[in-house]
Parts: sequence; structure tokens; C-alpha cells
Amino acid sequence: MSAPSLNAALLLLADSRLPAGGHGHSGGAEAAIAAGTVRDLPTLAAFLRGRLATSGLVSACLAAAACALSAPAAGSGTASAPAGDDAGERGMPSPAARGRAAAGVAGGLLGGWTELDAEADARTASPAQREASRVQGRLLLRTARRIWPSPVLDGLAEAVPEGAHHPIALGAAAGAAGCAPEEAALAAAYTSVTGPATAAVRLLGLDPVAVHRLLADLAPDLERTASTATAAVTPGLEQTVSTVIAPGLERAATAPSAHTADSPPPSPAPTASAWAELPAHSAPALDLLAERHLRAGLRLFVS
Repeated sequence: MSAPSLNAALLLLADSRLPAGGHGHSGGAEAAIAAGTVRDLPTLAAFLRGRLATSGLVSACLAAAACALSAPAAGSGTASAPAGDDAGERGMPSPAARGRAAAGVAGGLLGGWTELDAEADARTASPAQREASRVQGRLLLRTARRIWPSPVLDGLAEAVPEGAHHPIALGAAAGAAGCAPEEAALAAAYTSVTGPATAAVRLLGLDPVAVHRLLADLAPDLERTASTATAAVTPGLEQTVSTVIAPGLERAATAPSAHTADSPPPSPAPTASAWAELPAHSAPALDLLAERHLRAGLRLFVS
């Protein structure tokens, strides 16, 4: 039996010390504590389970989709190949052709990023939550571009200049770091409960060991959420690849040498329904808490 594949980048992405502003977000816990909904360990446990089953699942799906979407671009032009005529004789694209292919994929991804971010927007009913998600996404993407420089992340920043939603940025960063979609989904699910748990320790003075025990009890649910999310992204990914990635690769690989990475060949936008079937589990209570939190006179956390 082979050993499971391990990726240290997943630990780095999920580390609370990653300077991406995660410590400033309570995931609705601050407002829930102020409202008396969360007041002790049992009520915190119920809050975490509810959040994971709703917004946590949606975030995991979006992160897995973003990671899967970034994979073709991340892998383009990276394999070694002989240069010049020898490459053509072996049936392999030349370095110049592979560079044009990578540019075509990156150009095509612009439409894919825009569409996927719009799906995240549609699944976030509260304006306060949307703004908080974009703030987190901007911070994470800015940090990830320094840690894992990648055309994928540059393309996301260009496609969504106002700041991609946090799970989109997380999934793209995971892809740039070499993680698989299920790992990106697991990181998103994990952060959806650790933020509120940490906030509850700070605001209620709960025993941190007892709170961590709650998180440990959620481990099987986190893994199931990641698996469910990964399975859900396949139809949207296949449609996006067929309408965006593959045509861009084909045209770029056969384009004249005048095409460069600075001027990728145009690619058609994916159809509007590519990601429409992703789960959209709503959490009205979290939306209401977020709006109330935005109007609070004293706020220790952004969300």
C-alpha cells in the first residue's frame, strides 16, 4: 500500500501565521457572540457545524474549482523539451510554441476567473460578507504572488481588479503552490471553522484546548466536505476547459512566432452556465449577523 501524497504547501496555506489578514476575520463569530447565539462550547460547536455545512461547503467548492481551473495554465510550458528543429522532429512543441501556448491559456483564463468570481458573488447574499470576502481575497492574492510567483495569480489579479473572493484567491494560490483541488477544498473548509473558533477563544475566554477538541471532532466532516466539493467542480471544469483552455492552447501552439506572452491570442469566454451547478447552500443567519456586525459601534474583527 503506497503512502499518501503529502504537500507542505497545504500546511502553509492553512497556517494562521500566513500574513493574509485571516486573523482579522471571525467568520461571523463576533456578531453571533454579541447576539448571544454563541456563548459557550456547545453553542460554538453548533455554530461551527452549521457554518461548515453551508458557507464552508460553498467556499470549499469555489476553492476546488479555482485550483482546478489554474492547473492547465500552471502546467503549460513547464515540461522540458528539446529546442529548435530537434523538438519538432520528436513531435514536441518548441520552447517558443510552448510559451505561446502558456500565454493562450493565461489569456483564456481571464474569462474563466471572471465567471467563477461572479458565481462566488451570487452565492454571497450579504453585501457585508461580499466586501469582507473580497478584502481577504485581495490580501491573500497579494501575499501569494510574492510567495508563489505565477502567471496564474497575475491573471487572476488582472481579471478581477477589485479583488477576487477569498475562496477563489485561496484556490488559485493552492494551484500555484502545486496543491490538488481536494487539498484546496480542505484548506477552505478548514479556514471556515478555524477563524470563528479562534475568535471565540479571544472573545469568550474559552479554554483553547477544549476549542481545539471541537475542531478535532470536525475532522471527518472536513474531509467529507473536501471530497464533496471536489466532485462537484468536475462538470464546470470540463465545460470551461473545452470552451476556453483547449481552444486557446490550439490557437497559441499554431500561431505565428509574432505572438508573445505579452499579446496572447484571444479566447472565447465560457458559457454562462459553466459553474452554475456548484452548491449554493445558503446561511441566512450568517448573512443577517454580518449586516448587523457592519453597523456595530465596536468591532474587533472585520467580519
